[in-house]
Amino acid sequence: MNFLNEKKIRIFKLIIFSLLLVLSSIFIFSNEINCLAENVSTEVSPVILNNTSKHKEFKNNYGVLEVNNILKSKDIELYPGGIPIGVKISTEGVLAVGYSQIELKDNIIESSAKESGIEVGDILLKFNGKNIENSKDLARKLNDVKDKNIKILINRNGKELEKNVEVIIDSKGNKKIGLWVRDSTAGVGTLTFYHENTNKYGALGHPITDSETDKILNVKKGDLIESVIKSVRKGEKGLPGELKGIFINENTPIGNVTSNTSCGIFGEMKGNKLKSIYNKPYKVGKKEDIKLGPAKIISTVDENGPEMYDIEIIKLLSQTEAGPKSMVIKVVDKKLLEKTGGIVQGMSGSPIIQNDKIIGAVTHVLVNKPDTGYGIYIEWMLKDSNIIK
Repeated sequence: MNFLNEKKIRIFKLIIFSLLLVLSSIFIFSNEINCLAENVSTEVSPVILNNTSKHKEFKNNYGVLEVNNILKSKDIELYPGGIPIGVKISTEGVLAVGYSQIELKDNIIESSAKESGIEVGDILLKFNGKNIENSKDLARKLNDVKDKNIKILINRNGKELEKNVEVIIDSKGNKKIGLWVRDSTAGVGTLTFYHENTNKYGALGHPITDSETDKILNVKKGDLIESVIKSVRKGEKGLPGELKGIFINENTPIGNVTSNTSCGIFGEMKGNKLKSIYNKPYKVGKKEDIKLGPAKIISTVDENGPEMYDIEIIKLLSQTEAGPKSMVIKVVDKKLLEKTGGIVQGMSGSPIIQNDKIIGAVTHVLVNKPDTGYGIYIEWMLKDSNIIK
């Protein structure tokens, strides 16, 4: 009898221990942050005012995904990046990011935009049938309108809807609908690759999303700008580090930004800016070429420019569609750990090299383990850049 009781107790302890391990794993891997630098300038304008607010963060959504054998050619060669780049994009229409109450002479009322059914995350495309170019254009159209009710065409998750919105005149005589919108954003990240045959590039390895809504921003136009790293804040457990970068030669972009997808940003460069850094291009490593174990990343973390640093690929993740969570990586390079603590914001897009092939890019860091993060398979980036179909 005692033997049976002791056996039950041992089994119970084993079950509890296993549950704790699972919960610990969930906790560690749920605390993650993208590696795009926080050194950004994001304009957010209330529709009814000319002043703007600054926001300094990007957030990103990720999924766990499976690579199908999408590489069509074994002859693709890419010049690796590893250099800091500035990104400035303007959105198609304007993005609704929040509501504001409207103050009247006698009371305060809720947002009429909210009452009409416009939701945070909606893209406002047209105002009474005319295109909305940016937040200032929307404010100008609102101030000039004579009607009490207006029609706003929105895009919600790819579906276009028209909303009737009441224009309210507040206690100061301003026309308001009680909506905050965003039309542009900017930040610093890392270039992943340049493809000489097409002049196309890929960067970041993850999407640029709005900080309030987590929506991927639709690009109307964008510029790729030279950037330099001025300082670094070392990453610690619970506090992600950050590269502090600035734009240079802002009026002469080195390329454009034509798309912002779950796998990064893409466009064309104005000539090869990379040959002077790494004169030889690298073959592309397919998913099945990648092995657990040693690899390297190319990144710029100070004024010395891009350097190679040692990492370990510790897990390859199964994926069913494109996305930035393809592999788990760990920084083991003593020099990089001393300098940054591991992976920091601003390193998004740093190319991953293994066996003399470019196989992917750094995407984000685990907040509670700054030496560990995720990378994306290079195949996904090549597909979204239209270098392969």
